[in-house]
Amino acid sequence: MGKVAIAEHPGLRPGGISLTPPAPRISRHRFPALQLVVLPFVAVTMRCFVCRILAFAGTASYLGQGILASAQVCSNSSTAIGGTPFPPLIEATLEDLAKGLESGLFTSVDLVNAYVARINEVNSTLRMVTQINPDALAIAADLDAARANSTSYGPLHGIPILIKNNIATMDQMDNTAGSYALLGAKVPGDATVAAKLRKAGAIILGKTNLSQWANYRSYNTSNGWSALGGQTEAAYYPGQDPSGSSSGSGVASSLGLALASLGTETDGSIVSPSDVNNLVGIKPSVGLTSRYLVIPISEHQDTVGPMARTVKDAAYVLSAIAGPDANDNYTSAIPCGRVPDYVAACDYFALRGKRIGVPRNLITLPGGSDDPLQPIIPAFEAALDVLRAAGATVVDNITFPGFGNPDYHSNTEGVVLDADFVVNVAKYFSSLSYNPHNITSLASLQNFTQSFPLEQWSPSLRDTAIWQEALDLDFDNTSPEFWANYTQQLYLAGPLGITGALANFSLDALVIPTAFASTVPARLGSPIVTVPLGKFPAGTKVVANGIGTLNATAPNVPFGISFFAERFSEEKLIGLAYAFEQRTMARNSVVPYIQPRTELVDVVKMRR
Repeated sequence: MGKVAIAEHPGLRPGGISLTPPAPRISRHRFPALQLVVLPFVAVTMRCFVCRILAFAGTASYLGQGILASAQVCSNSSTAIGGTPFPPLIEATLEDLAKGLESGLFTSVDLVNAYVARINEVNSTLRMVTQINPDALAIAADLDAARANSTSYGPLHGIPILIKNNIATMDQMDNTAGSYALLGAKVPGDATVAAKLRKAGAIILGKTNLSQWANYRSYNTSNGWSALGGQTEAAYYPGQDPSGSSSGSGVASSLGLALASLGTETDGSIVSPSDVNNLVGIKPSVGLTSRYLVIPISEHQDTVGPMARTVKDAAYVLSAIAGPDANDNYTSAIPCGRVPDYVAACDYFALRGKRIGVPRNLITLPGGSDDPLQPIIPAFEAALDVLRAAGATVVDNITFPGFGNPDYHSNTEGVVLDADFVVNVAKYFSSLSYNPHNITSLASLQNFTQSFPLEQWSPSLRDTAIWQEALDLDFDNTSPEFWANYTQQLYLAGPLGITGALANFSLDALVIPTAFASTVPARLGSPIVTVPLGKFPAGTKVVANGIGTLNATAPNVPFGISFFAERFSEEKLIGLAYAFEQRTMARNSVVPYIQPRTELVDVVKMRR
């Protein structure tokens, strides 16, 4: 990628939970007038209740409400200038973009303009991006100048990345978790993962919509809805449930609205939206990536990770954001304090000689042959044959005894998350340098939400029942009652689950369809890598989500396969996932029903 000097980044321009697919399995962390002017040929007028004058070069732009532009449904067939091809942005990898940047085919400013144009073309329909970074063009210009002077900050130099709207940035963008409670709040600095992206030369392009409070407010809500951002939809079927809580991150990455995005997960919130948006998602071990200044749910289960179109791109992003942080003591558990070379782990032959287990009792189909998820199973069986052909030994019909234990399906995880949330959300509010509504506790947050009309609270829809449940505990994560639940959870998910199976069957990793994969690793704090596997076939019955507002299962909706193992096994899992991906390339078989129109070549032609 060019021989250039590696420099320290100067600090550019300061400034959850889900198991989506069918109803009634509602995705949750636990079961049961504005103008954005970017290019001369792109101007999108929008109205928003939030009274702000928002332009690309001004304050942060809210794109989640009332955009009047029509979504584009056709692709631009012109992808070359003078015979020189440009990478289509829905397919472009980091290495494609780096090659074009280093050769001078296009610039980082071109990339920002192209991505923002693409966002504008589909955001009125899909509502996946809530804010554009007003500094993005200036940052891109600075990085172009650095490149021209043979200075590089690493593989992500000049590459736009979107981040979930619960990851703080000390710039003109808000960090709200989709709530008016945090609109206008000021943070003391960048979240560590955001600071690491900047240091790596990435351009933080904007913020993505999410299930409000990372899906930790209501039982009777929908994936991808937030009061500030509206309802995100996915791009593979009209009205498709995007899963959550990293809903906007999933939709945006899938459509090539940035190279990749950051999501967060407590139980399913990276892997589930990656599953239904045809993406690779890496849910890291708790402690591999810092959660400092990320709006929390649970210090024991929260983690931040990449969502990208390829395993290698996700590995590049993970390499940039992983590592110890004095502001998050969980990162002190990283073995030897060293972050492996995740990109080097992308080995075509990584499956050779490996033993891969299949915990069949995690694959639950209550509806039998009529279950909405049943079409996933034949694709999964075919995937096992791919593993065998790649030289792996598949150890089938493993059982996780902990998953069959009645205590596993009690409210153990709910107690852990509730007890953490009461403490962790109050700590986040206390960290703010400006707190516009003087909210200091979960109780005061609930009072605000129930009394502020734009939060759309009602007992029958988008309630705050989860918060009330947490408040009713009458203990927090310092109490003996908490530790009894947490240690039981670790035992059922570890010795009676993942770590027990790995040891008892001499396994390297485990594999199941992603729709069933999140909950056991979530409770153990261990990693998952999900890779595209296939799509629901034509003729699939359309099944609504639990409240009847979105289509959870439908023809053409993607699904994935997940590799998982012990804590801090990301290097190994990335290799296995890459080897599978390269043999199947399943992502290429699933085409969105709606796509943005603008390509890099259009932007460069306008500039020349």
